[in-house]
Amino acid sequence: MSPEAGAFALAARAADELRARSGVERYDVAVVLGSGWREGAVALGVPTSIVATGELSGFVAPTVAGHDGAILSLEVAGRHVALVAGRVHLYEGHDAARVVHPVRTVVAAGARVVVLTNAAGGIDPALTPGSVVVVRDHLNLTGTSPLEGEAPPAPYAARFVDLTDLYSARLRALVREVAPTLAEGVYAGLRGPHYETPAEIEALRRSGADLVGMSTVLEAIAARHLGAEVLALSLVSNPAAGVAAAPLDHREVLATGQHAARSLGELLARLVPRL
Repeated sequence: MSPEAGAFALAARAADELRARSGVERYDVAVVLGSGWREGAVALGVPTSIVATGELSGFVAPTVAGHDGAILSLEVAGRHVALVAGRVHLYEGHDAARVVHPVRTVVAAGARVVVLTNAAGGIDPALTPGSVVVVRDHLNLTGTSPLEGEAPPAPYAARFVDLTDLYSARLRALVREVAPTLAEGVYAGLRGPHYETPAEIEALRRSGADLVGMSTVLEAIAARHLGAEVLALSLVSNPAAGVAAAPLDHREVLATGQHAARSLGELLARLVPRL
């Protein structure tokens, strides 16, 4: 499924289905919940509806522990918020258009602000597990883009989207107001599913990356192409390969998220009402 008319039409159809099932005519904010973040998102309140993504056109079931397929609707400070649980990844065998389909759907359902959360390895030794980093830029090393293939049809913007302000300076300033101690960093997005080698991490460090992960970059591009403002928040789940002596394990990612759930929830509860 390339970003031709079919991909955008499919997202529009899924958005109509989401509105019908959730009872929300138009969302204001969407938050994509990465590993560990769903536990924290309970701090935002009780959902008014939970729609299984299997009920929506174009969605596929996640295969990764910690990712359940659902879109939760909440009202937070007068804003209609969609929590997207159930991210899928390139390494599960999907192409870029399938990976960004949930983001395209919630933007088609009205969301003008998209918050992308993830768990990431810390390349900078100062970024300790359990800390949150605000993404200020990224390196897309996935070898693909949600905008490759046929040009997006009218009335969508051209595929040559400007990514200079991909991670919104305005939104990052809001984060500094509610959580002034959070660091900012550059996120390197790779395909996975294997973790990187120490040599690869050293190359990423020399390229300016502070964090490394297997998501986010394609979703950010797709959301920006559709005119949404993008904010990305990374939970440092572990030191990247070679930064510490311990071997890497996905169970560590999940455990760090569980331990950090309260602080992640407090951050989201302070931030989302201001978006």
